[in-house]
Amino acid sequence: MAKQQIELGAAELDVLKALWRGGPATVREVRERLHKKGRKVAYTTVLTFLTRLEKKACVRSDRSGFAYIYHAAVEQDRVIGSRLHEAVRQLFDGAAAPMVAHLMRTEKFTRSEIEELQRLVDSLAVQADESSKSLAKPRRSGRRSR
Repeated sequence: MAKQQIELGAAELDVLKALWRGGPATVREVRERLHKKGRKVAYTTVLTFLTRLEKKACVRSDRSGFAYIYHAAVEQDRVIGSRLHEAVRQLFDGAAAPMVAHLMRTEKFTRSEIEELQRLVDSLAVQADESSKSLAKPRRSGRRSR
């Protein structure tokens, strides 16, 4: 079964990132984190975004003390995967390789990033080789020839 697409606006994503980076927080703390990143927003705006994120099951809140504490309820990798899957579908007709090739041609990478990409490519090549070998093996029938 396919995972449900996570649809987030840019501001909602910024709020969620603040929770991923800094951990659970009150509305005021999330607002301060956003301010440090250059995004000046009102307290009520942050509360609105947190409420929306909670309705989307991306955030959960606990009120064990004086103020509500908000926690990210969805992993960053899941949101990244969801957004990238949608971009691949929309921009590249579902083919990931052209997207990766485009990024490799147009973006700048550090030496260590290039080395990590090479390790990933090498690993994928090994997996592809193993997969093609297992498909190429002749099947034995259960009968003996006489």
